[in-house]
Amino acid sequence: MDIRAARTPAELQAAEPLFDGPVRPDWSERFLAAPGHLMLIAYVDGVPAGMVSGIEMSHPDKGTEMCLYELSVDEGYRRRGIGRALTQALAAEAKARGCYGMWVGVDTDNEAALATYEAAGALDEGVFAMRGWPIAPV
Repeated sequence: MDIRAARTPAELQAAEPLFDGPVRPDWSERFLAAPGHLMLIAYVDGVPAGMVSGIEMSHPDKGTEMCLYELSVDEGYRRRGIGRALTQALAAEAKARGCYGMWVGVDTDNEAALATYEAAGALDEGVFAMRGWPIAPV
């Protein structure tokens, strides 16, 4: 397995089956160009097998932390440690960038995700409620 940072929209397009929907070139460019955004792709025999995205978030009284935004492993490559390896690679990159921590929001009934994050060293910080504001895309 080879994990490397995506640098071009073409790399994201090639990994499209790992995403929830179609990869749009304009959104890909915006993501990749934004400071503090990171997309790591795991390749097995040259084939995109998994991805993790992270976004640095800074606050004046807290410093900078990494949010694990999304993790996906292709169904045919699951249960091989790819999700754990991607999560650990993102954590290592967060540390290299000077982040004081990393966090992820996960549904409490998503047993596979919870097991992956625990195996990658995440600690349970308790239950929290999440609220959202749907805003129509431009």
